[in-house]
Amino acid sequence: MAEDLSKTRNIGFIAHIDAGKTTVTERVLYFTGETYKIGDIDDGTTVMDFMSLERERGITIGSAATNASWNNHQVNIIDTPGHVDFTAEVQRSLRVLDGGVVVLESVSGVQPQSETVWRQANDYGVPRMIFVNKMDRLGADFDYAVKTVHDRLGANAVPIQIPIGAESEFKGMIDLIERKAFVYDIEDAVEHKVIDVPDEYKENVEKFRNELIEKIAETDEALMDKFLEDKEISIDEMKLALRKAVISLKIYPVLCGSALRHRGVHPLLDAVIDYLPSPIDVPSIKGTDPSDESIELERKPTPEDPFSALVFKVVTDQHVGRLVYLRIYSGILESGSNVYNSSTRTRERAGRLMKMHADSREEIKQASAGEIVAANNDVESDATILNRSPYKQGWIVRIQPSNFDEDGSDLVSGKDAISGFETYMAEKEISECVHCEGFEG
Repeated sequence: MAEDLSKTRNIGFIAHIDAGKTTVTERVLYFTGETYKIGDIDDGTTVMDFMSLERERGITIGSAATNASWNNHQVNIIDTPGHVDFTAEVQRSLRVLDGGVVVLESVSGVQPQSETVWRQANDYGVPRMIFVNKMDRLGADFDYAVKTVHDRLGANAVPIQIPIGAESEFKGMIDLIERKAFVYDIEDAVEHKVIDVPDEYKENVEKFRNELIEKIAETDEALMDKFLEDKEISIDEMKLALRKAVISLKIYPVLCGSALRHRGVHPLLDAVIDYLPSPIDVPSIKGTDPSDESIELERKPTPEDPFSALVFKVVTDQHVGRLVYLRIYSGILESGSNVYNSSTRTRERAGRLMKMHADSREEIKQASAGEIVAANNDVESDATILNRSPYKQGWIVRIQPSNFDEDGSDLVSGKDAISGFETYMAEKEISECVHCEGFEG
C-alpha cells in the first residue's frame, strides 16, 4: 500500500508504432532494478510484450502494467500499443493515468497515430512530456521533431534538454535547467557521466535556457516579474514553476535520447519524478450517488475517503481465469472485500488482489488510493483452477491439519497406499484416472 501519495506516479508510455516506446519501457525496468537483464524486441525477450503474437511480430498489442521504484518514488507504468488497430486499448489506459510520456521518433517526429493518442490524452486532461527517441538514427533531427509537435499538435513543446550531436555522433544531452551535460564516452556505455557544458555548446545552451525561462515565466506571474527585472531565477524556482505548468497542461517538456543504446533514460526517469503529477496533484474524481444519480459526489485521493475505483481492463488468463485491472481513486480495497459495481448495480467480491508485473503477479493484502492493481475471484467460484496452474502463479494453498500427529498416524504409503486406492476405485466404479492440466510430466 502506498504510504505517501506524493511519491507515486501513474504514467503511461504512448507513441506511434516503431517509435521505440517498448524499448524505452524495457530500459526503464532495467535501470530501476525491476529486471536483471534488458529485454530485446528482436530477440523476443521483452517483459512488457509477453504475448507470443507480440514477440513474433515485434509490436505491442495489449497494454501491460508494471511498477518500479526510482529515487524513493513508486512509479506505476502502463505500456500501451502504438498500432492504430489498438487505439481503443490506448484510450482505456489513458483514462486512468495521471501523466504520460509521448515517445517520438527523431527522424519523422509526430506521425498519424501520435496525433490520435495526443487527442485522446487531451480528452482526459493527461499532463505529458515528450521523449525524442532514436537520436542516433541516420537523419535524426531534434529541432524538426520539436517543430512537428508545434505544427501538427498545436502544443507548447519546450525543450529542457538539447542533444550533443546526432546520428552516429550522438554523445549525450545537456540539461538546460541545471546547465550540466550527460555524456556517454564509449559506444556501449550503460551509465552516463555528468560533466560541465562543453565550450562549443555554451552559447546555444544560454540561448535555449533563456527561451525556456521565458516560456516558464509566461505561466507564473512572480517569475515573470523577476524575468522582466532581469533578476536571477534559481533552479528550484524554475523546476517548481515548470512542474505547475506541466500539470496545468501549459507546457510539454521535451527530452531526447536513444533508448536502444541506453542514452537519456536516467534523465527521463528524473524528469518523470520532477514534473509529472502524483495522484494528489490531479483533480479529485467525481461521480454520482448510486441511490440518487442527481446527487454529485467527489472523492479525494486519500485512504480516508470511501472506496472508489475504475475498472479499465478485463482479461482472461489461461492460468488464473479473469483478471480485472482497476485504478483506485480513493479509500482502501482489501482482499476478499465486497464492493458495489455501479454498472451492474450489484455487489461483487474483490477476491485476491495483485500487483502486476507484465505477465507475472505479486499477491497483496490491500491496495490504497493512487494504486493500479488487478483482482481475481475465480478461484472462489471454481476451485479446480488450483489444479490448472499450480506453479509460479500464487494459487497453491498450504493446509495444516489441526491434529496432525493424531491424524497422520492413519496415513499410509507405498504398496499399502496403492492397494487402498485401487479398492476405493473399485468401490466407486472409477475406471481410469483423469489427468489434470498443469501437472504435465
